[in-house]
Amino acid sequence: MTQIKKLLINTINPSIEARDLQTLQNKTGNIYESIAIIAKRANQINSKIKDELHRKLEEFGSLTDNLEEINENKEQIEISRFYERMANPAIQATNELLNDKIYHKSKEA
Repeated sequence: MTQIKKLLINTINPSIEARDLQTLQNKTGNIYESIAIIAKRANQINSKIKDELHRKLEEFGSLTDNLEEINENKEQIEISRFYERMANPAIQATNELLNDKIYHKSKEA
């Protein structure tokens, strides 16, 4: 696993936390715009994680596996647990917005 992904698990709290709406609003000037940016980034993160997970799990699948072999595959279970421990994409996107890691540009500008 890459060091960046390990840092994501260790640094971002996967629990839901109450956020100050004023802080989110100050990032863009409009709370709805901030939420829209978070939602778009969360969708990007989610699709990236989904593709990555499916790619990794495809390595373990074959057409001739029986049920016992599928249940005993330790590497597959470890990969799945790793992704389950990751923070929700919406939490990751909110964290990125609050830490100025998301570039956004207004259409009016």
